[in-house]
Amino acid sequence: MGLIAAGLPGLAALGALLFTWMQVGQASKELRISEQGQITTRFNTAIGNLGSRSLDIRLGGIYALRRIMEDSARDHPAVVSVLSAFAQEHAGSSAESLKKPLDDTRPFVNTPKPDVQAAIDTLARRNPDRDAGAVIDLSKTDLRHLHLPGEAAIRLPRVVLIEADLRQAYLSGADLRAANLYSAHLDNAWLDKANLQGAALYRASLAGAALWGANLRGVDRTCAELGPTKRGECVDLHDSQLNGADLRNAKLSDVNLQDAFLRSADLRDADLARANLSHADFTVFSGAKAAGVSLEGAGRVGADLRNAKLRDANLQGAFLAGADLRGADLTRANLTDADFSGAKLDGAKLDGAKRDGTTGLPR
Repeated sequence: MGLIAAGLPGLAALGALLFTWMQVGQASKELRISEQGQITTRFNTAIGNLGSRSLDIRLGGIYALRRIMEDSARDHPAVVSVLSAFAQEHAGSSAESLKKPLDDTRPFVNTPKPDVQAAIDTLARRNPDRDAGAVIDLSKTDLRHLHLPGEAAIRLPRVVLIEADLRQAYLSGADLRAANLYSAHLDNAWLDKANLQGAALYRASLAGAALWGANLRGVDRTCAELGPTKRGECVDLHDSQLNGADLRNAKLSDVNLQDAFLRSADLRDADLARANLSHADFTVFSGAKAAGVSLEGAGRVGADLRNAKLRDANLQGAFLAGADLRGADLTRANLTDADFSGAKLDGAKLDGAKRDGTTGLPR
């Protein structure tokens, strides 16, 4: 009896501890339910605000959804879907915007509406790891002059931009890995230092785009716009800025790179078969990295490298059979083991070029 009496205080203390733990657990559960209820209320209110005729109220709804996305991982995918649908609905159709030429003299006239800009900005700054399968679909939208600040916060991997009008958009440093840019219009867009690794560029137009320092490793090629008969069918990179771009393993056969700037570009093992590189500028201090690059011609027409500036370029092992190199500057270029069988070399400058193991070059 004495032992039982001595143990009663301990049992009472244990019972009190268990009771307190159960109360804390219940309170915590009730708090979570209350918080979820509050988030649901906030979510519904924000959705209602998106339908307002007042711009201020719509912007308030977008910023409320941004806060919900930050506070609740569970609601994050739903917010992504809502804001994507809102931006696509309110941005306007690229089918209409593409009928009009871009007025370079008035760059801020055709910018996205403030609420569309805010919605896309919110999507670009989210944490993609919380998407849980939600897709940002901005296909066929008018996003001319879209401006997203050039910083690491721009995260749009796997974004769908099919047939979107992104002419002169500012996407410097954007994360666009595996983006679907099928038939997208990115003429004169700022994509410097952007990560386009694995992006689908079929029929995309990037004429005049700034792509220096961009990561284009493994981009999904197709053909380039090479003339009126193929207009709109191919990747167009003519007159683009690709200085320092990473194009390793990129599949860009048939791509139009006429007048493109490729200084310091890394083209190792890239597929540029039948590419139009007429007047392309590869000039660098240390030589463009192009070892193993394929510049294979098609049929009677080889790669178009007329007047190409390949001074000091590293074209070791390059396949240039049938290429048109008339007037090309290959001064001091490394042409070791390169194949020039059947290439047109009238007027080509080969002074100081390394020719060990080359095939098809005149003595």
